[in-house]
Amino acid sequence: MTGAAQAVLLADDRACSFTRYAARNRADGLVLLRFEEARADMSAQYLDETAHLPAFWIRRGVPLAAEARRYLDWIRRQPVRPTRFCNPSEPRQEVAQRFAGLVGLPHLTPRQVRWVRNKADMKDKFRELGLCTAAYARVATAGDVTRFAAAHGWPVVLKPVDSFACVDTYLLREPADVGQVDLTARRWMVEQYLGGTEWEACALILDGEVLDVWPSAMPCRPLDIVEGAMNANISVASGPGPACDVTGTVRSVVRGMGLDHGYLHMEFFEIDGRVYAGEVGLRMAGCEIAANHGHAYGFDVFGATLDVYAGLRPALEYGERRCVGDLLLPLPGTGTVTALTSREELLGLPGVIAAALRVSPGERVTARRASHNSCGHVHVEGATAAEVEERMRQVLDAFTIEVAAGAESAPAPSL
Repeated sequence: MTGAAQAVLLADDRACSFTRYAARNRADGLVLLRFEEARADMSAQYLDETAHLPAFWIRRGVPLAAEARRYLDWIRRQPVRPTRFCNPSEPRQEVAQRFAGLVGLPHLTPRQVRWVRNKADMKDKFRELGLCTAAYARVATAGDVTRFAAAHGWPVVLKPVDSFACVDTYLLREPADVGQVDLTARRWMVEQYLGGTEWEACALILDGEVLDVWPSAMPCRPLDIVEGAMNANISVASGPGPACDVTGTVRSVVRGMGLDHGYLHMEFFEIDGRVYAGEVGLRMAGCEIAANHGHAYGFDVFGATLDVYAGLRPALEYGERRCVGDLLLPLPGTGTVTALTSREELLGLPGVIAAALRVSPGERVTARRASHNSCGHVHVEGATAAEVEERMRQVLDAFTIEVAAGAESAPAPSL
């Protein structure tokens, strides 16, 4: 890498592989920004793991400008004084970027936040940039939805403009389905349902330059995942990937949105060799997608990401090329875990190179309708995405979790 590292203020609203890596490997140049309203999502174990880092907590219900003034007074007394900012959280994007601006750190403007967070504004920008997208419309009533479907056909996708992980996102197949959604609860949009192949792409950006782009295959679409389909993403460093111009599309988005630096995650459809832009976020990809890229290309993806946020140009020297995917292990219901395949058993299965379980027998768990709902994950390698997918299905065949509803036990920690 080139340049001199600058200290980073890292927004931290949950334990994840990226924040754990940063706490272990970049402690000398790191300060955590935390949110009191997310305190319950952090286990005592995670707080202990990160106790060596300075952490500023934004209090619930206090004006953000007042918290920014309190932070500026607090940070003057700390050994580390950040000049850069990193927010890996999708739901905290707006408040985190506003806070960074109030304390004088590089940040997204309110307009840029809308482009990478509000899905309707995002689609407007895609169209402005000349990118193909699905037909879409902002909706507030059942009549709005049915009129859109009359023009574009059933099924349609209904989603909140500010959702993530498919929370409150639905595939509506007929007019009767509309009545099952409370359209007064949130701000909504509706989209045409697209065929073709759905892909993902991640990229690192520095000084407005796209340093590299890493595509991922999705064996099952997110809307199928929340209905029980296999939950997986596969980084395709070898074997066939998308045939369309993914890098050119990412560059168009970065240039058109004026994005200076960061980790970009994008979902898109490939239809007849063309890219149809789906959604984009300027933050670390969800689940374990980024870790897949590190395994698939043989490099330190989390370190490279932190370099970019610290103002450094990462070397991006790859050690190997293979396909590696993360398979989220199912969490079938809410209750108490009574049986669970062990991590050691998972590591003994063909192609499994890493495994993590978030729960143990005897713990109480809560299942959610979201694309990140799981009890843990494995990373699986192969020569092609097809081989990885086949090995993932073998893992699912071998994996067992039993959850007894209504049993009393200790709650599972948020790891």
